[in-house]
Amino acid sequence: MKSRLLPNPMLTLLLAVLWLMLNNTLNVGHLLLGLFLGWVIPLLVKGFLIDVPAVRRPVKLVLFCLKVFYDIVVANVHVAKLVLGPRGNLQPAFVEIPMAIEHPFVLAVLTSIISLTPGTVSASLRADHKVLLIHALDAPDIEALVAEVKSRYEKPLLEIFQCSPM
Repeated sequence: MKSRLLPNPMLTLLLAVLWLMLNNTLNVGHLLLGLFLGWVIPLLVKGFLIDVPAVRRPVKLVLFCLKVFYDIVVANVHVAKLVLGPRGNLQPAFVEIPMAIEHPFVLAVLTSIISLTPGTVSASLRADHKVLLIHALDAPDIEALVAEVKSRYEKPLLEIFQCSPM
């Protein structure tokens, strides 16, 4: 429930709790100051905040986060082998991936996942948000990389969040 006076209630609550944790106290003065800061900060930055779409499938979100964590660990081992092995085996490439995601928040999540996974980095997003350019440290099969990003990350994100594909 949003209003003009309280544009982001969850952010207000989060900031108040963080304030109390940083000060390691529950006294009334710090509670009031935390609530005040939690109220004022979202009011000041509301023009910069992106609306987060509703989570349609919370259990799938948890499983997806575990899958991303697993992918990061596996990619670390793979990149270590590539870097420590012969350099002639590397096939770096810039790859364009067509996007079905429209929502800016979900696009930001996808680009963050790609950049957090060692061996790939999000390089740019076209102005129309329809093509994501990524750099891969080793991409012997570009079509397979595109299919993997779309099936492993983009498709689940579209299922998890309430946002329509293009």
